[in-house]
Amino acid sequence: MRITLAGVNRHNVLREATSGVTLLAIAVPLNIGYAQIAGLPATAGLYALVLPTVLYALLASSRQVVASPDAAAAALVASSVGGLAAAGSDSFTAMVLAQAILSGVMFILLAVFRLGFLANFLSRPILVGFVGGLAVDILVSQLAKMLGVGIDSGGEFVDKVAELATSLGNASPLSIAISGASVAVLLLGKRLGRAVPWALVVMVVATTCVVVFALDERGVAVLGDIPAGPPRLTWPVLAWNEWLLLIPSAMALTMVTTAEGLLVARSYASKRGYAVRPNRDLFAFGIANIASGAQGSFAVGSSTSRTAAMDQAGSRTQLPSVVLAAGTLLMLLFGTALLRDVPSPAIGAIVAIAVAPLVGVRELRQLWRLDRFEFAIAGACFVTTLLVGSIAGILVAFVLALINIARRASRPAIDVLAADDSPAASLLEAAAPGALTAPGILVVRLQAPLFFANADVFAEAVRRVVDARDAGDVRHVVIDMEAVSDIDVTAAESFAGLCAWLERHDIAVSFSRFPEDTHARAIALGLVGSRRIFETNRAAVQSLGRPDDTQGSPAS
Repeated sequence: MRITLAGVNRHNVLREATSGVTLLAIAVPLNIGYAQIAGLPATAGLYALVLPTVLYALLASSRQVVASPDAAAAALVASSVGGLAAAGSDSFTAMVLAQAILSGVMFILLAVFRLGFLANFLSRPILVGFVGGLAVDILVSQLAKMLGVGIDSGGEFVDKVAELATSLGNASPLSIAISGASVAVLLLGKRLGRAVPWALVVMVVATTCVVVFALDERGVAVLGDIPAGPPRLTWPVLAWNEWLLLIPSAMALTMVTTAEGLLVARSYASKRGYAVRPNRDLFAFGIANIASGAQGSFAVGSSTSRTAAMDQAGSRTQLPSVVLAAGTLLMLLFGTALLRDVPSPAIGAIVAIAVAPLVGVRELRQLWRLDRFEFAIAGACFVTTLLVGSIAGILVAFVLALINIARRASRPAIDVLAADDSPAASLLEAAAPGALTAPGILVVRLQAPLFFANADVFAEAVRRVVDARDAGDVRHVVIDMEAVSDIDVTAAESFAGLCAWLERHDIAVSFSRFPEDTHARAIALGLVGSRRIFETNRAAVQSLGRPDDTQGSPAS
Protein backbone atom coordinates (compact mmCIF):
# COMPACT_ATOMS: atom_id res chain seq x y z
CA MET A 1 0.00 0.00 0.00
CA ARG A 2 1.39 3.34 -1.05
CA ILE A 3 1.66 5.88 1.79
CA THR A 4 1.59 9.43 0.49
CA LEU A 5 -0.26 12.73 0.46
CA ALA A 6 -1.67 12.67 -3.04
CA GLY A 7 -2.12 15.97 -4.77
CA VAL A 8 0.35 18.04 -2.72
CA ASN A 9 2.80 20.09 -4.80
CA ARG A 10 4.73 23.34 -4.58
CA HIS A 11 1.87 25.26 -6.15
CA ASN A 12 -0.73 24.39 -3.52
CA VAL A 13 1.27 23.60 -0.40
CA LEU A 14 0.78 27.09 1.11
CA ARG A 15 -2.98 27.03 0.53
CA GLU A 16 -3.24 23.51 1.97
CA ALA A 17 -1.21 24.46 5.06
CA THR A 18 -3.37 27.54 5.63
CA SER A 19 -6.46 25.35 5.37
CA GLY A 20 -4.92 23.17 8.06
CA VAL A 21 -4.80 26.14 10.45
CA THR A 22 -8.48 26.77 9.75
CA LEU A 23 -9.22 23.10 10.39
CA LEU A 24 -7.37 23.31 13.71
CA ALA A 25 -9.51 26.29 14.75
CA ILE A 26 -12.69 24.38 13.89
CA ALA A 27 -11.74 20.97 15.28
CA VAL A 28 -10.37 21.82 18.75
CA PRO A 29 -13.56 23.32 20.25
CA LEU A 30 -15.77 20.72 18.56
CA ASN A 31 -13.70 17.76 19.74
CA ILE A 32 -13.68 19.06 23.29
CA GLY A 33 -17.46 19.17 23.12
CA TYR A 34 -17.71 15.71 21.57
CA ALA A 35 -15.48 14.26 24.29
CA GLN A 36 -17.86 15.68 26.89
CA ILE A 37 -20.81 14.16 25.04
CA ALA A 38 -19.06 10.79 25.16
CA GLY A 39 -18.50 11.19 28.92
CA LEU A 40 -14.73 11.58 28.60
CA PRO A 41 -12.27 14.33 29.58
CA ALA A 42 -11.38 17.05 27.07
CA THR A 43 -8.00 15.44 26.41
CA ALA A 44 -9.72 12.42 24.84
CA GLY A 45 -11.14 14.68 22.14
CA LEU A 46 -7.75 16.29 21.53
CA TYR A 47 -5.89 12.96 21.44
CA ALA A 48 -8.16 11.85 18.60
CA LEU A 49 -6.75 14.68 16.48
CA VAL A 50 -3.15 13.49 16.69
CA LEU A 51 -2.13 9.91 15.77
CA PRO A 52 -5.50 8.69 14.34
CA THR A 53 -5.77 11.75 12.09
CA VAL A 54 -2.24 11.36 10.73
CA LEU A 55 -2.62 7.62 10.11
CA TYR A 56 -5.89 8.06 8.23
CA ALA A 57 -4.44 10.93 6.16
CA LEU A 58 -1.48 8.78 5.11
CA LEU A 59 -3.40 5.56 4.42
CA ALA A 60 -6.72 6.66 2.90
CA SER A 61 -7.37 6.98 -0.82
CA SER A 62 -9.74 9.91 -0.24
CA ARG A 63 -7.95 13.23 -0.58
CA GLN A 64 -10.50 15.23 1.38
CA VAL A 65 -12.37 13.24 4.04
CA VAL A 66 -11.37 14.44 7.52
CA ALA A 67 -11.22 11.59 10.03
CA SER A 68 -12.33 12.59 13.52
CA PRO A 69 -14.92 11.78 16.17
CA ASP A 70 -18.28 13.29 15.33
CA ALA A 71 -21.44 14.08 17.28
CA ALA A 72 -23.34 10.93 16.30
CA ALA A 73 -20.42 8.65 17.23
CA ALA A 74 -19.93 10.46 20.55
CA ALA A 75 -23.60 10.05 21.42
CA LEU A 76 -23.55 6.38 20.43
CA VAL A 77 -20.48 5.83 22.61
CA ALA A 78 -22.13 7.51 25.60
CA SER A 79 -25.45 5.67 25.27
CA SER A 80 -23.98 2.22 24.60
CA VAL A 81 -21.16 2.21 27.15
CA GLY A 82 -23.17 4.27 29.65
CA GLY A 83 -25.44 1.27 30.16
CA LEU A 84 -22.46 -0.92 31.10
CA ALA A 85 -20.44 1.34 33.41
CA ALA A 86 -20.77 4.64 35.26
CA ALA A 87 -19.67 7.62 33.14
CA GLY A 88 -16.31 8.98 34.27
CA SER A 89 -15.22 5.78 35.98
CA ASP A 90 -12.07 3.88 35.06
CA SER A 91 -14.20 0.99 33.84
CA PHE A 92 -16.17 3.35 31.57
CA THR A 93 -12.97 4.79 30.06
CA ALA A 94 -11.49 1.33 29.49
CA MET A 95 -14.66 0.19 27.73
CA VAL A 96 -14.69 3.25 25.46
CA LEU A 97 -11.10 2.54 24.42
CA ALA A 98 -11.88 -1.14 23.87
CA GLN A 99 -14.92 -0.20 21.80
CA ALA A 100 -12.76 1.91 19.47
CA ILE A 101 -10.27 -0.96 19.09
CA LEU A 102 -13.03 -3.46 18.30
CA SER A 103 -14.47 -1.08 15.75
CA GLY A 104 -11.03 -0.74 14.18
CA VAL A 105 -10.67 -4.52 13.88
CA MET A 106 -14.10 -4.70 12.24
CA PHE A 107 -13.12 -2.03 9.73
CA ILE A 108 -10.03 -4.02 8.77
CA LEU A 109 -12.09 -7.21 8.39
CA LEU A 110 -14.54 -5.35 6.14
CA ALA A 111 -11.61 -4.16 4.03
CA VAL A 112 -9.84 -7.53 3.84
CA PHE A 113 -13.00 -9.45 2.89
CA ARG A 114 -14.35 -6.59 0.76
CA LEU A 115 -17.58 -6.38 2.72
CA GLY A 116 -18.09 -2.65 2.58
CA PHE A 117 -21.25 -3.22 0.55
CA LEU A 118 -23.00 -4.26 3.81
CA ALA A 119 -23.20 -0.60 4.74
CA ASN A 120 -25.50 -0.14 1.74
CA PHE A 121 -28.22 -1.73 3.87
CA LEU A 122 -28.30 1.57 5.76
CA SER A 123 -30.35 3.55 3.26
CA ARG A 124 -30.61 7.31 3.40
CA PRO A 125 -33.93 7.31 5.32
CA ILE A 126 -32.45 4.94 7.90
CA LEU A 127 -29.39 7.13 8.40
CA VAL A 128 -31.57 10.25 8.63
CA GLY A 129 -33.72 8.68 11.34
CA PHE A 130 -30.88 7.09 13.29
CA VAL A 131 -28.59 10.13 13.29
CA GLY A 132 -31.55 12.44 13.91
CA GLY A 133 -32.48 10.55 17.06
CA LEU A 134 -28.91 10.77 18.34
CA ALA A 135 -28.82 14.49 17.49
CA VAL A 136 -31.96 15.31 19.50
CA ASP A 137 -30.51 13.42 22.48
CA ILE A 138 -27.29 15.43 22.16
CA LEU A 139 -29.19 18.73 21.97
CA VAL A 140 -30.89 18.07 25.30
CA SER A 141 -27.51 17.62 27.01
CA GLN A 142 -26.07 20.71 25.33
CA LEU A 143 -29.13 22.77 26.25
CA ALA A 144 -28.48 21.90 29.89
CA LYS A 145 -24.91 23.23 29.55
CA MET A 146 -26.17 26.38 27.87
CA LEU A 147 -28.60 27.00 30.73
CA GLY A 148 -25.99 26.25 33.36
CA VAL A 149 -27.85 23.32 34.94
CA GLY A 150 -26.56 19.83 35.60
CA ILE A 151 -28.30 16.68 34.37
CA ASP A 152 -27.25 13.06 34.00
CA SER A 153 -26.02 13.10 30.39
CA GLY A 154 -25.77 9.30 30.37
CA GLY A 155 -29.42 8.74 31.27
CA GLU A 156 -32.40 7.91 29.12
CA PHE A 157 -33.83 10.64 26.90
CA VAL A 158 -37.14 10.92 28.75
CA ASP A 159 -35.34 11.09 32.10
CA LYS A 160 -33.00 13.80 30.80
CA VAL A 161 -35.88 15.88 29.50
CA ALA A 162 -37.73 15.52 32.81
CA GLU A 163 -34.58 16.41 34.78
CA LEU A 164 -33.95 19.43 32.57
CA ALA A 165 -37.54 20.63 32.97
CA THR A 166 -37.40 20.42 36.77
CA SER A 167 -34.02 22.23 36.81
CA LEU A 168 -35.11 25.27 34.80
CA GLY A 169 -35.61 27.26 37.99
CA ASN A 170 -31.88 26.88 38.75
CA ALA A 171 -30.71 28.18 35.36
CA SER A 172 -27.77 30.62 35.47
CA PRO A 173 -28.48 34.03 33.87
CA LEU A 174 -24.78 34.46 33.06
CA SER A 175 -24.62 31.04 31.38
CA ILE A 176 -27.73 31.88 29.36
CA ALA A 177 -26.17 35.19 28.31
CA ILE A 178 -22.92 33.50 27.19
CA SER A 179 -24.69 30.74 25.27
CA GLY A 180 -27.21 33.15 23.71
CA ALA A 181 -24.45 35.47 22.49
CA SER A 182 -22.48 32.45 21.21
CA VAL A 183 -25.43 31.14 19.22
CA ALA A 184 -26.04 34.60 17.74
CA VAL A 185 -22.40 34.95 16.65
CA LEU A 186 -22.31 31.45 15.15
CA LEU A 187 -25.54 31.88 13.18
CA LEU A 188 -24.76 35.39 11.95
CA GLY A 189 -21.17 34.38 11.20
CA LYS A 190 -22.34 31.71 8.73
CA ARG A 191 -24.02 34.44 6.71
CA LEU A 192 -21.23 37.00 6.99
CA GLY A 193 -18.26 34.78 6.18
CA ARG A 194 -18.12 30.99 6.08
CA ALA A 195 -14.32 30.98 5.83
CA VAL A 196 -13.95 32.55 9.31
CA PRO A 197 -13.56 30.00 12.15
CA TRP A 198 -16.44 31.40 14.18
CA ALA A 199 -16.31 28.57 16.71
CA LEU A 200 -12.77 29.63 17.62
CA VAL A 201 -13.86 33.28 17.78
CA VAL A 202 -16.66 32.36 20.19
CA MET A 203 -14.35 30.26 22.34
CA VAL A 204 -11.67 32.96 22.56
CA VAL A 205 -14.08 35.82 23.31
CA ALA A 206 -16.09 33.80 25.84
CA THR A 207 -12.91 32.65 27.61
CA THR A 208 -11.63 36.23 27.74
CA CYS A 209 -14.89 37.34 29.36
CA VAL A 210 -14.61 34.57 31.96
CA VAL A 211 -11.06 35.60 32.85
CA VAL A 212 -11.66 39.38 32.87
CA PHE A 213 -14.91 39.30 34.85
CA ALA A 214 -14.14 36.20 36.97
CA LEU A 215 -17.35 34.57 35.77
CA ASP A 216 -16.26 31.16 36.99
CA GLU A 217 -16.58 32.51 40.54
CA ARG A 218 -20.14 33.62 39.75
CA GLY A 219 -21.48 30.23 38.75
CA VAL A 220 -20.33 29.78 35.14
CA ALA A 221 -18.91 26.28 34.60
CA VAL A 222 -15.51 26.04 32.88
CA LEU A 223 -13.42 23.17 31.51
CA GLY A 224 -10.94 23.31 34.36
CA ASP A 225 -7.38 22.01 34.38
CA ILE A 226 -6.40 19.89 31.38
CA PRO A 227 -3.33 17.68 31.76
CA ALA A 228 -0.45 18.69 29.51
CA GLY A 229 1.55 16.23 27.47
CA PRO A 230 1.26 14.09 24.35
CA PRO A 231 -1.03 11.05 24.17
CA ARG A 232 0.51 7.91 25.55
CA LEU A 233 0.10 4.41 24.24
CA THR A 234 -2.06 2.24 26.47
CA TRP A 235 -4.29 -0.79 26.28
CA PRO A 236 -7.69 -1.31 27.96
CA VAL A 237 -7.65 -4.13 30.50
CA LEU A 238 -11.06 -5.83 30.52
CA ALA A 239 -12.45 -9.28 31.17
CA TRP A 240 -13.39 -11.32 28.11
CA ASN A 241 -17.10 -11.04 28.83
CA GLU A 242 -16.75 -7.24 28.89
CA TRP A 243 -15.12 -7.27 25.46
CA LEU A 244 -18.00 -9.40 24.20
CA LEU A 245 -20.57 -6.95 25.60
CA LEU A 246 -19.01 -4.19 23.48
CA ILE A 247 -19.29 -6.04 20.16
CA PRO A 248 -22.87 -4.90 19.27
CA SER A 249 -22.10 -1.21 19.84
CA ALA A 250 -18.79 -1.53 17.99
CA MET A 251 -20.67 -3.06 15.05
CA ALA A 252 -23.14 -0.16 15.10
CA LEU A 253 -20.29 2.37 15.08
CA THR A 254 -18.56 0.52 12.26
CA MET A 255 -21.62 0.27 10.03
CA VAL A 256 -22.73 3.88 10.51
CA THR A 257 -19.22 5.19 9.86
CA THR A 258 -18.82 2.90 6.84
CA ALA A 259 -22.06 4.08 5.28
CA GLU A 260 -21.43 7.76 5.94
CA GLY A 261 -17.67 7.72 5.32
CA LEU A 262 -17.80 5.94 1.97
CA LEU A 263 -20.69 8.08 0.81
CA VAL A 264 -18.84 11.31 1.67
CA ALA A 265 -15.60 10.06 0.09
CA ARG A 266 -17.37 9.00 -3.11
CA SER A 267 -19.31 12.26 -3.44
CA TYR A 268 -16.24 14.50 -3.09
CA ALA A 269 -14.15 12.29 -5.36
CA SER A 270 -16.82 12.55 -8.06
CA LYS A 271 -17.14 16.29 -7.51
CA ARG A 272 -13.39 16.97 -7.72
CA GLY A 273 -12.43 14.39 -10.33
CA TYR A 274 -10.20 11.81 -8.62
CA ALA A 275 -10.58 8.12 -7.84
CA VAL A 276 -11.13 6.52 -4.44
CA ARG A 277 -10.69 2.93 -3.27
CA PRO A 278 -13.39 2.08 -0.69
CA ASN A 279 -11.63 -0.93 0.82
CA ARG A 280 -8.45 1.06 1.30
CA ASP A 281 -10.46 3.77 3.08
CA LEU A 282 -12.04 1.16 5.33
CA PHE A 283 -8.58 -0.14 6.19
CA ALA A 284 -7.49 3.42 7.01
CA PHE A 285 -10.50 3.83 9.32
CA GLY A 286 -9.56 0.56 10.99
CA ILE A 287 -5.97 1.60 11.72
CA ALA A 288 -7.13 5.03 12.90
CA ASN A 289 -9.63 3.52 15.35
CA ILE A 290 -7.15 1.02 16.78
CA ALA A 291 -4.68 3.90 17.25
CA SER A 292 -7.41 5.99 18.88
CA GLY A 293 -8.29 3.30 21.39
CA ALA A 294 -4.63 2.56 22.09
CA GLN A 295 -3.80 6.18 22.95
CA GLY A 296 -6.72 7.11 25.21
CA SER A 297 -9.43 8.32 22.84
CA PHE A 298 -12.72 7.10 21.39
CA ALA A 299 -14.15 6.00 18.05
CA VAL A 300 -13.12 7.91 14.93
CA GLY A 301 -15.28 8.36 11.84
CA SER A 302 -15.66 10.77 8.97
CA SER A 303 -16.52 14.38 9.81
CA THR A 304 -18.97 15.62 7.19
CA SER A 305 -18.96 19.21 8.46
CA ARG A 306 -15.16 19.53 8.58
CA THR A 307 -14.75 17.87 5.19
CA ALA A 308 -17.21 20.37 3.74
CA ALA A 309 -15.36 23.25 5.43
CA MET A 310 -12.06 22.16 3.90
CA ASP A 311 -13.64 21.79 0.46
CA GLN A 312 -14.99 25.35 0.72
CA ALA A 313 -11.55 26.55 1.79
CA GLY A 314 -10.09 25.13 -1.45
CA SER A 315 -8.30 22.15 0.06
CA ARG A 316 -7.91 19.10 -2.17
CA THR A 317 -5.40 17.02 -0.18
CA GLN A 318 -4.90 15.47 3.24
CA LEU A 319 -2.19 18.00 4.20
CA PRO A 320 -4.66 20.03 6.38
CA SER A 321 -5.20 16.92 8.51
CA VAL A 322 -1.46 16.59 9.07
CA VAL A 323 -1.27 20.29 10.03
CA LEU A 324 -4.23 19.70 12.38
CA ALA A 325 -2.40 16.84 14.10
CA ALA A 326 0.82 18.88 14.47
CA GLY A 327 -1.04 21.90 15.83
CA THR A 328 -3.01 19.81 18.33
CA LEU A 329 0.19 18.13 19.54
CA LEU A 330 1.79 21.53 20.13
CA MET A 331 -1.29 22.63 22.07
CA LEU A 332 -1.14 19.50 24.23
CA LEU A 333 2.53 20.14 24.96
CA PHE A 334 2.46 23.87 25.63
CA GLY A 335 -1.05 25.32 25.48
CA THR A 336 -3.47 23.35 27.67
CA ALA A 337 -3.47 26.16 30.23
CA LEU A 338 -5.25 28.32 27.64
CA LEU A 339 -8.21 25.93 27.74
CA ARG A 340 -8.75 25.94 31.50
CA ASP A 341 -11.18 28.88 31.51
CA VAL A 342 -13.19 27.96 28.42
CA PRO A 343 -16.86 28.25 29.57
CA SER A 344 -19.05 25.18 29.20
CA PRO A 345 -22.06 27.23 27.94
CA ALA A 346 -19.97 28.39 24.96
CA ILE A 347 -18.88 24.81 24.20
CA GLY A 348 -22.52 23.73 24.49
CA ALA A 349 -23.56 26.41 22.00
CA ILE A 350 -20.80 25.43 19.53
CA VAL A 351 -21.78 21.75 19.66
CA ALA A 352 -25.52 22.52 19.49
CA ILE A 353 -25.12 24.61 16.33
CA ALA A 354 -22.94 21.92 14.76
CA VAL A 355 -25.41 19.16 15.67
CA ALA A 356 -28.69 20.91 14.84
CA PRO A 357 -28.56 20.12 11.08
CA LEU A 358 -28.19 16.42 11.94
CA VAL A 359 -31.75 16.35 13.29
CA GLY A 360 -32.75 16.13 9.63
CA VAL A 361 -35.93 18.24 9.64
CA ARG A 362 -35.44 19.16 5.99
CA GLU A 363 -34.72 15.57 4.99
CA LEU A 364 -37.75 14.26 6.88
CA ARG A 365 -39.94 16.87 5.22
CA GLN A 366 -38.61 15.81 1.83
CA LEU A 367 -39.23 12.12 2.57
CA TRP A 368 -42.81 12.92 3.61
CA ARG A 369 -43.36 14.63 0.28
CA LEU A 370 -41.67 11.99 -1.89
CA ASP A 371 -42.39 8.63 -0.25
CA ARG A 372 -44.51 8.05 2.86
CA PHE A 373 -43.15 4.54 3.40
CA GLU A 374 -39.55 5.83 3.39
CA PHE A 375 -40.67 8.54 5.81
CA ALA A 376 -42.15 5.87 8.08
CA ILE A 377 -38.82 4.01 8.06
CA ALA A 378 -36.94 7.18 9.03
CA GLY A 379 -39.52 7.96 11.71
CA ALA A 380 -39.32 4.48 13.23
CA CYS A 381 -35.52 4.68 13.44
CA PHE A 382 -35.74 8.19 14.89
CA VAL A 383 -38.21 7.26 17.65
CA THR A 384 -36.49 3.96 18.51
CA THR A 385 -33.05 5.56 18.75
CA LEU A 386 -34.38 8.44 20.82
CA LEU A 387 -36.58 6.53 23.27
CA VAL A 388 -35.01 3.06 23.46
CA GLY A 389 -31.34 3.60 22.63
CA SER A 390 -28.76 3.59 19.89
CA ILE A 391 -28.24 -0.18 19.75
CA ALA A 392 -31.98 -0.80 19.48
CA GLY A 393 -32.06 1.92 16.84
CA ILE A 394 -29.43 0.25 14.67
CA LEU A 395 -31.15 -3.16 15.02
CA VAL A 396 -34.47 -1.66 13.99
CA ALA A 397 -32.65 0.05 11.12
CA PHE A 398 -31.38 -3.27 9.75
CA VAL A 399 -34.77 -4.97 10.17
CA LEU A 400 -36.49 -2.10 8.36
CA ALA A 401 -33.84 -2.26 5.64
CA LEU A 402 -34.61 -5.95 5.06
CA ILE A 403 -38.36 -5.23 5.06
CA ASN A 404 -37.84 -2.45 2.54
CA ILE A 405 -35.73 -4.71 0.30
CA ALA A 406 -38.32 -7.49 0.49
CA ARG A 407 -41.15 -5.05 -0.23
CA ARG A 408 -39.46 -3.70 -3.33
CA ALA A 409 -38.30 -7.13 -4.51
CA SER A 410 -41.83 -8.53 -4.24
CA ARG A 411 -43.15 -5.83 -6.61
CA PRO A 412 -40.94 -6.24 -9.70
CA ALA A 413 -41.52 -4.33 -12.92
CA ILE A 414 -43.27 -6.63 -15.40
CA ASP A 415 -43.81 -5.64 -19.03
CA VAL A 416 -46.50 -7.34 -21.09
CA LEU A 417 -46.49 -7.02 -24.89
CA ALA A 418 -49.71 -8.18 -26.58
CA ALA A 419 -51.07 -7.92 -30.11
CA ASP A 420 -53.36 -4.99 -29.27
CA ASP A 421 -54.20 -2.54 -26.51
CA SER A 422 -56.68 -4.84 -24.83
CA PRO A 423 -56.96 -5.15 -21.02
CA ALA A 424 -54.33 -7.87 -21.15
CA ALA A 425 -51.74 -5.30 -22.16
CA SER A 426 -52.68 -2.80 -19.45
CA LEU A 427 -53.52 -5.12 -16.61
CA LEU A 428 -50.23 -4.54 -14.83
CA GLU A 429 -48.85 -1.19 -13.72
CA ALA A 430 -45.69 -1.63 -15.77
CA ALA A 431 -47.44 -2.91 -18.87
CA ALA A 432 -46.99 -1.39 -22.32
CA PRO A 433 -50.41 -1.01 -24.02
CA GLY A 434 -50.35 -0.63 -27.78
CA ALA A 435 -47.13 -2.55 -28.33
CA LEU A 436 -47.68 -4.91 -31.27
CA THR A 437 -46.51 -8.49 -31.61
CA ALA A 438 -47.76 -11.31 -33.81
CA PRO A 439 -51.35 -12.46 -33.17
CA GLY A 440 -51.64 -15.17 -30.57
CA ILE A 441 -48.24 -14.45 -29.04
CA LEU A 442 -47.75 -12.86 -25.64
CA VAL A 443 -44.33 -11.55 -24.61
CA VAL A 444 -43.70 -11.13 -20.86
CA ARG A 445 -40.58 -9.45 -19.51
CA LEU A 446 -39.54 -9.53 -15.83
CA GLN A 447 -37.08 -6.76 -15.03
CA ALA A 448 -35.52 -8.32 -11.93
CA PRO A 449 -33.86 -11.53 -10.73
CA LEU A 450 -36.41 -14.32 -10.27
CA PHE A 451 -36.32 -15.48 -6.66
CA PHE A 452 -38.53 -16.50 -3.76
CA ALA A 453 -39.87 -12.98 -3.04
CA ASN A 454 -41.25 -12.32 -6.52
CA ALA A 455 -41.69 -15.73 -8.16
CA ASP A 456 -45.37 -16.17 -7.22
CA VAL A 457 -46.08 -12.54 -8.11
CA PHE A 458 -44.67 -13.10 -11.59
CA ALA A 459 -46.51 -16.39 -12.10
CA GLU A 460 -49.82 -14.89 -10.99
CA ALA A 461 -49.30 -11.89 -13.25
CA VAL A 462 -48.88 -14.14 -16.29
CA ARG A 463 -51.99 -16.15 -15.36
CA ARG A 464 -54.04 -12.97 -14.99
CA VAL A 465 -52.92 -11.68 -18.38
CA VAL A 466 -53.76 -14.98 -20.09
CA ASP A 467 -57.15 -15.22 -18.34
CA ALA A 468 -57.98 -11.64 -19.32
CA ARG A 469 -57.89 -12.54 -23.01
CA ASP A 470 -60.47 -14.50 -24.99
CA ALA A 471 -60.32 -18.27 -24.78
CA GLY A 472 -57.72 -19.66 -27.14
CA ASP A 473 -56.48 -16.21 -28.10
CA VAL A 474 -53.02 -16.83 -26.60
CA ARG A 475 -51.20 -19.73 -28.29
CA HIS A 476 -47.63 -18.94 -27.32
CA VAL A 477 -46.00 -17.17 -24.34
CA VAL A 478 -42.48 -15.84 -24.84
CA ILE A 479 -40.67 -14.96 -21.64
CA ASP A 480 -38.00 -12.32 -22.23
CA MET A 481 -35.16 -13.22 -19.84
CA GLU A 482 -32.78 -10.38 -20.71
CA ALA A 483 -33.12 -8.66 -17.29
CA VAL A 484 -33.31 -11.88 -15.22
CA SER A 485 -29.84 -12.20 -13.77
CA ASP A 486 -30.54 -15.15 -11.44
CA ILE A 487 -33.08 -17.83 -10.51
CA ASP A 488 -33.30 -19.54 -7.14
CA VAL A 489 -34.80 -22.93 -6.22
CA THR A 490 -38.09 -21.54 -4.88
CA ALA A 491 -38.57 -19.49 -8.03
CA ALA A 492 -37.79 -22.53 -10.18
CA GLU A 493 -40.59 -24.51 -8.51
CA SER A 494 -43.05 -21.65 -8.98
CA PHE A 495 -41.90 -21.23 -12.58
CA ALA A 496 -42.37 -24.93 -13.28
CA GLY A 497 -45.89 -24.70 -11.89
CA LEU A 498 -46.66 -21.77 -14.19
CA CYS A 499 -45.36 -23.65 -17.23
CA ALA A 500 -47.43 -26.72 -16.31
CA TRP A 501 -50.51 -24.48 -16.05
CA LEU A 502 -49.80 -22.98 -19.48
CA GLU A 503 -49.30 -26.48 -20.93
CA ARG A 504 -52.72 -27.55 -19.60
CA HIS A 505 -54.18 -24.58 -21.48
CA ASP A 506 -52.42 -25.66 -24.71
CA ILE A 507 -50.07 -22.68 -24.61
CA ALA A 508 -46.46 -23.17 -25.73
CA VAL A 509 -43.61 -21.46 -23.87
CA SER A 510 -40.26 -20.17 -25.14
CA PHE A 511 -37.49 -17.96 -23.85
CA SER A 512 -36.03 -14.88 -25.49
CA ARG A 513 -32.60 -13.30 -24.96
CA PHE A 514 -31.46 -15.67 -22.23
CA PRO A 515 -28.25 -14.40 -20.44
CA GLU A 516 -25.58 -17.07 -20.53
CA ASP A 517 -25.20 -17.43 -16.75
CA THR A 518 -28.94 -17.47 -16.14
CA HIS A 519 -29.39 -20.01 -18.94
CA ALA A 520 -26.86 -22.30 -17.30
CA ARG A 521 -28.66 -21.86 -13.99
CA ALA A 522 -32.02 -22.69 -15.59
CA ILE A 523 -30.57 -25.88 -17.09
CA ALA A 524 -29.19 -26.89 -13.68
CA LEU A 525 -32.62 -26.31 -12.11
CA GLY A 526 -34.34 -28.38 -14.81
CA LEU A 527 -36.30 -25.50 -16.30
CA VAL A 528 -34.70 -25.77 -19.73
CA GLY A 529 -34.38 -29.06 -21.60
CA SER A 530 -37.58 -30.77 -20.41
CA ARG A 531 -40.08 -31.67 -23.18
CA ARG A 532 -42.71 -32.25 -20.50
CA ILE A 533 -42.74 -28.58 -19.55
CA PHE A 534 -41.67 -26.81 -22.76
CA GLU A 535 -42.62 -27.35 -26.36
CA THR A 536 -40.58 -25.25 -28.78
CA ASN A 537 -42.69 -23.41 -31.29
CA ARG A 538 -40.05 -21.81 -33.47
CA ALA A 539 -42.41 -20.87 -36.27
CA ALA A 540 -44.54 -18.77 -33.94
CA VAL A 541 -41.57 -17.24 -32.22
CA GLN A 542 -39.86 -16.40 -35.50
CA SER A 543 -42.93 -14.41 -36.49
CA LEU A 544 -41.72 -11.88 -33.96
CA GLY A 545 -38.98 -11.01 -36.44
CA ARG A 546 -36.10 -11.84 -34.03
CA PRO A 547 -35.39 -15.55 -34.46
CA ASP A 548 -31.77 -15.19 -33.41
CA ASP A 549 -32.73 -13.75 -30.02
CA THR A 550 -34.95 -16.67 -29.03
CA GLN A 551 -33.95 -19.80 -27.20
CA GLY A 552 -36.57 -22.48 -27.04
CA SER A 553 -36.50 -25.66 -25.04
CA PRO A 554 -34.07 -28.11 -26.63
CA ALA A 555 -35.51 -31.46 -27.54
CA SER A 556 -34.81 -34.14 -25.06
